[in-house]
Amino acid sequence: MAMAAAATLAGTPRSISANYNVSLNGLPVAVINEHFESQDNAYRIISESNTVGVAALFRKQSATLVSSGRLLKTGLRPERFEGHNRGKDSRQAVAVFDWPTQRLTLSYDDKTETAALAPGTQDRISLMYQFMFFDFGKLKQLDVTMTNGRKLEQYRYAVIPDAEIDTPLGRIKSLHLVKQRESDEAATEIWLSPRHHFFPVKVLIVEADGSRYEQVLTRLDLKP
Repeated sequence: MAMAAAATLAGTPRSISANYNVSLNGLPVAVINEHFESQDNAYRIISESNTVGVAALFRKQSATLVSSGRLLKTGLRPERFEGHNRGKDSRQAVAVFDWPTQRLTLSYDDKTETAALAPGTQDRISLMYQFMFFDFGKLKQLDVTMTNGRKLEQYRYAVIPDAEIDTPLGRIKSLHLVKQRESDEAATEIWLSPRHHFFPVKVLIVEADGSRYEQVLTRLDLKP
């Protein structure tokens, strides 16, 4: 992934606010509010989600994801990731990135594990913002390593240019990423907007049982 990263930070937004609607099989289940801020070669991302609609009636819950670290010429280098659930399911997961020793420490469910830390590794939320720093000009596939604080996984995405999708913000010309997967794995697709620094405008996850989650951008504010 580091090989594909852009060589400059010029023109990249220093502040981003975004809102998403999340649906399950076409029914609204959550809203997500995110904020990205960078200053003095450091960054911080906060993503907060809250259940809505029928889902909130049966299981009102909120979750917060926080990623912080350094901002390099190749993009984001996470140093700490935290995921918190609030409500009846009050789980927490933490990932600490020790780049000098190339070790990743994962803490969850009263357990602690360590793993080798590969160059370019991202966390669950920083990856969505790291897309701003890739040079997609000649890429036909994208390999990424990501952690959600509980495990470390590698993904390969096919890169499909010139896709167009309808969103609450209008029809958007997009770069389409399609996860390469085994038949028993969840399918994942991500649409990025080149006009908005390759920011994600839609994410689709189809679980093995056919459950269909869609996350669609409803508001985006980019500040230089």
